[in-house]
Amino acid sequence: MMNEKPILKQLLESSEGKKLLFLGKEEIFTAKEIERFLKKYKITMTKYLEEGVVGTVEHHRLNPVEEDISNDAYEQGVPAYKLTEFEQLLSEEIDDDALLMAIKLGNDQERVVRLLGNEHLTDTLFVRLLKLYVFDEEEEDNRQDRDVIMYTLRRYIDIKPNEEDLLYSYLTLRRLATEATDPELLTALMGFPNFEFLVRGKEKITLRQTIARNPVINESLIRKLLSFRERGVERALAGNSSVPVEVLKHLLAKNDSEIEKALASNPAIDDMLFGALLEKEEEVAALLLLHQPIDSGRLEQVLGANIDQKLFSLIGANEKLSDDVVSALMEKGDKNVIEALSGNRMVPPAVLEMIYQSDHSGSVIPLLKNPATPVWILEALYDEHRKDKRILASLAYNPSAPEKILRELFERDDLEINRGLATNASLPLELLDILKIDTRLQNELAQNENLAKSYEQVLNQNKAMMNV
Repeated sequence: MMNEKPILKQLLESSEGKKLLFLGKEEIFTAKEIERFLKKYKITMTKYLEEGVVGTVEHHRLNPVEEDISNDAYEQGVPAYKLTEFEQLLSEEIDDDALLMAIKLGNDQERVVRLLGNEHLTDTLFVRLLKLYVFDEEEEDNRQDRDVIMYTLRRYIDIKPNEEDLLYSYLTLRRLATEATDPELLTALMGFPNFEFLVRGKEKITLRQTIARNPVINESLIRKLLSFRERGVERALAGNSSVPVEVLKHLLAKNDSEIEKALASNPAIDDMLFGALLEKEEEVAALLLLHQPIDSGRLEQVLGANIDQKLFSLIGANEKLSDDVVSALMEKGDKNVIEALSGNRMVPPAVLEMIYQSDHSGSVIPLLKNPATPVWILEALYDEHRKDKRILASLAYNPSAPEKILRELFERDDLEINRGLATNASLPLELLDILKIDTRLQNELAQNENLAKSYEQVLNQNKAMMNV
């Protein structure tokens, strides 16, 4: 019975003065780096099957001569190890600081690229190496640059075997800059060329702008981004809730309307910034009223700003109103504000009941579309307006509508009503399957969360079958 093969680490620790036979080409590490690693175990590297060989390390591709040597070693009972196994062990025992110092001293860019392709390195060492790589500013399609980008994407983005083309798309780099959760990785990405991405076919956004929007950016990254003095980057920072208020105030002083709009949508602004932005153009004030958390103090600021009444009514659609602000708005009795409140899904049901009881005709359709509206109100409005197709079409959109009503609406076989039903995640699947046949409803069906989930389940099942 043959002795059990020792694990590679144990073999090295117990083979002082012996030799390790390497067959095939080196990949991640050069022969010199391998020799340096083996030296601490007092083991030498060889290419021949000679006396003192205690193991072979083999590349997955061998030439005929190397195959013969491998077979001879096997017959002599010499244990064989895969090159990847050896590379993993070497990677785990790397002294990060010593390696980085050596690379810096020699400015060895080729070695950096080789190591970045090593999947066994820790993310921390990978990022530190990535910061040392210098992209070629003159050659647009540099091979090493492409390799570095590909290694980075492969490490951090889950790429399926049938999606390898994503490694060659700069849009995948934008996805990484958007999803990254490590500020040090973002810092490393700052060393990449400032690629431009075309988003949704019209808006151009740079890599720096994408990084500036990431909520995990830290103080040093913010300082570096500001140092570029790029208006697009400043606008991206203005909308980032992780940016300190003092920096946001500095950005407000730029007197740029796009920066002001970004600040108006940023939940991190303080009351001083809120008040200053209220005095800007109407579009900025509209964004404030729609997106900012508003308590009684801020409501006082809004009322004191003397803004146009039509613009003021937008506040009713704001989903971040405090309860006392909602009560104050109801007391004011402005019909446009109440109409906006009736469609606001964050307004308490008790307030929506008050609006319904007030018989305000302009609130009927918003109440019917609002998923927060109590079911008894939806049923009452349905009974009251059975002949009004416009009202029924509005109710068809509401996922809180009872199934009985949705089925009755479906039976009407009306295109406008079906448009609402096609988006409704509560519509029974058998009815949704019928609507899928109608090509006129494709845009609405694409908005249906339930349908999207069913497609996802089918795709996952197909992938599972393919794997089997």
